[in-house]
Amino acid sequence: MADLLISSPANPRLKTLVALRRRRTREDTGHTLVEGFEELSLALEAGVVPEALYYCPELMLDPAAQSAVVDRVRRDGVETVQVTRAAFEKAAYREGPDGFLAVVGAVTRRCADLAVGDAALLLFCEGVEKPGNLGAMLRTADAAGADAVIAADPVTDWGNPNLVRSSKGTVFSVPVASDPTADALAWLDDHGIALVATTPDTDVDYTDVDYTGPVAIAVGAEKYGLTDRVLAHAAYQVRIPMVGKANSLNVATSAAVVIYEAVRQRRRSTAPH
Repeated sequence: MADLLISSPANPRLKTLVALRRRRTREDTGHTLVEGFEELSLALEAGVVPEALYYCPELMLDPAAQSAVVDRVRRDGVETVQVTRAAFEKAAYREGPDGFLAVVGAVTRRCADLAVGDAALLLFCEGVEKPGNLGAMLRTADAAGADAVIAADPVTDWGNPNLVRSSKGTVFSVPVASDPTADALAWLDDHGIALVATTPDTDVDYTDVDYTGPVAIAVGAEKYGLTDRVLAHAAYQVRIPMVGKANSLNVATSAAVVIYEAVRQRRRSTAPH
């Protein structure tokens, strides 16, 4: 059976896709968008089964290989819809689309749904506002082999299309959860996970702390940092030394610096002597 073909930018189905850019629509429908071949491929590898796949052959960068992915998804029983270039660019939310846009189930998970081991390594992000920063931290968590990323008192949702894009699809491969800060802190306590809070208001350098046990590295909102509640709850407060004119790093960069110190320590502790 031939795929449905959409050629009009005013097609009602495309308007439905555009509506998923809004958080309220995502929450009401339980769906979100994955745009981009690379992001879709990672989501598929993580076991995500799309509700529908919209594709545009005119925009494909590698038509032979990418058409094979469309065929694979179609064989899995997913509805595949071919879209002309003008219509696809109407639905796409990124500049320079590559012809892939999928509707998938939104990621909704609480801390209680996470399964972590005895030496868990987590990122704890309190009140982070920008989807791009959360997405960048997910990519870092994926690269570092972190066990999970927790959004405490989140301002954005894990299904934000810009977060999905900036994470390169790792929001589907790295376990994530959202909870109020108090609930997330209680969950850490219940699992014996020490909290290491990043803040400029301490004399302890981030390299002076032991990260080889179960630990969550906490970063806060872009403008104000971590709340007093999280700072007071932390086993350690650490700083990243700053010698330049600026007095802070981007929150995603700060998270990357500290989590890779944890990775370095853990590799050293398990290396043969």
